[in-house]
Amino acid sequence: MSTPHPASTSSDIERYIGTHVAALRTGRNLTQEQLADAIGVTKGYVSKIENGHIVPPIGTLVRIAQALQVEVTEFLKASGDGYDDAFSIVRINERRPEVRGASAFGYDYVSLAHKKRHKHMEPFLFTFPTDISSEVRFEHEGEEFLFILSGRVEWEMEIDGSTRKWTLEAGDSLYFESRLPHRGRGLGGEARALIVIYTPQ
Repeated sequence: MSTPHPASTSSDIERYIGTHVAALRTGRNLTQEQLADAIGVTKGYVSKIENGHIVPPIGTLVRIAQALQVEVTEFLKASGDGYDDAFSIVRINERRPEVRGASAFGYDYVSLAHKKRHKHMEPFLFTFPTDISSEVRFEHEGEEFLFILSGRVEWEMEIDGSTRKWTLEAGDSLYFESRLPHRGRGLGGEARALIVIYTPQ
């Protein structure tokens, strides 16, 4: 795992997510330690998020959203985008904001339906890293659908105490329960996928 970026080089999205998490947390009268306990991380990790030092991976953002009782796209949208309860049209030039590198985790993702409020599914365009720490796994409540758009992905999940791996290529798809520890990395270059996350209320 790489060293988190210092605050002086935080991107706009890192600052936006950190400020928004802090505001929602304090608005619900939670301490950093209480939020950390709720999402399974350390108080120091929450502090780094709120100070704009790191952007957590999408699985952690989902857990934060659940703990704060908001949708995960609360952390991925800019103001004034014209949100709607019934539908969402996102033009190719409206894919904002884009999260590069997910800080130490190497995942790039961008929300594809950030204008729709009160939804159960979150579609993202993912770019997989070619290298990831052997200690990194993602897990959260809900279900996920993965469709490989380009490249090749080594996909790994823990099922019934054992680790299973598959090589997924363009056109392959996978549907799984997000509670299973999982991760993926690109093989031989950039790999991109459409990922849809279902989060139960």
